[in-house]
Amino acid sequence: MTNLLLALVLLASLVAVAWPFLFYPLILRMLPTRAETPVACPVPSASLLFCAYNEAGAMPEKLANLAMLKGRHPTLEILAFDDGSSDETAALIAAQGDLVTLLRGPGRSGKAHGMKLLAARARGDILIFTDANVLLDADAIDNLLARYADPDIGGVLGSLHYLGEGDSATAAVGSLYWRIEERLKDEESRTGNVLGADGSIFSIRRSLYPEFPDSVLDDLTVSMAVVFAGKRLVKAKDVIARERLVTGRKDEYRRKVRIAARAWHTHSHLRPQLRRMAAIDRFKYASRKIVRWFGGAFILTGAIAAGALALRLSPMLYMLGAIGLALLAWIGLRSRGGPLAALVDIMIAYAATLQGVLKAMSGRTVTIWNPAQSR
Repeated sequence: MTNLLLALVLLASLVAVAWPFLFYPLILRMLPTRAETPVACPVPSASLLFCAYNEAGAMPEKLANLAMLKGRHPTLEILAFDDGSSDETAALIAAQGDLVTLLRGPGRSGKAHGMKLLAARARGDILIFTDANVLLDADAIDNLLARYADPDIGGVLGSLHYLGEGDSATAAVGSLYWRIEERLKDEESRTGNVLGADGSIFSIRRSLYPEFPDSVLDDLTVSMAVVFAGKRLVKAKDVIARERLVTGRKDEYRRKVRIAARAWHTHSHLRPQLRRMAAIDRFKYASRKIVRWFGGAFILTGAIAAGALALRLSPMLYMLGAIGLALLAWIGLRSRGGPLAALVDIMIAYAATLQGVLKAMSGRTVTIWNPAQSR
């Protein structure tokens, strides 16, 4: 009986780990398409907003990209918030005063605080949010604004394409994860709503911009306000943003801990509204977010069950398995590429996410950020 119970725990853990990447996508594909219904209307005005901290290295390319977008859209309003940078970020932006309106923080106050200031200052009908190190394709604004011809659409996400996949095992795993994430968002959009955006490229109608504390993830909070308002949050495959991957394990670990901590804190803040969503949206949110946040716990539970089962069946099997896993982990940690290095990076990502969630559950969160040095 004990062996059966351990086997069932192991099986349940495997299903839970695989759920967001295997079973959930299969269920989405079986759901019907929810068509968009555009109507003839003027193209809305737009404001593009981004926050920056110590991004001097990325600014020349970013400003050139913004100048290109402004050339295609002369009425596009561009606003930036500098969160107390200690390098030349603010000076570089300020030197392009005809292109970008710069707001400066008194010190480190965080991205959410900066975005709220920018949104309050913006005049466009559509608020477009992006990151300081992200570049947009030339037709991104055109394609994004075109989706607002459907009055039921309250927010539009773009598609993030990462650069530098081959630079390290960490980058390769990050690229694979993000390709899966993009496909999930495509299917969520086709069937109704995407359940949350990331900060690389998304937009909402200015009238839907919510109030929120500085401690939450602004991209998740702001994008979910569209769903809470009864409007559609959709993804546009032809609105393309490009960003370099983080290549260093330590940088990626710290980034994932920070994002997971703020994501769980944001979840707690949004919980009353999440409970009032339609059943299909609650299912999507739980499948793509909550189950994934606790993936590290499911892996740990499965590993304990597998170890206990192996020990009961054969102590020698348990010992050989433990030695084999330790050896594989050691090789993976020392490798810069290959399947073992990729597997180690996947485990590290799960561990970082779980650490961030537990950190937020204990009442600690993060409001400020530092750009990764290994991009």
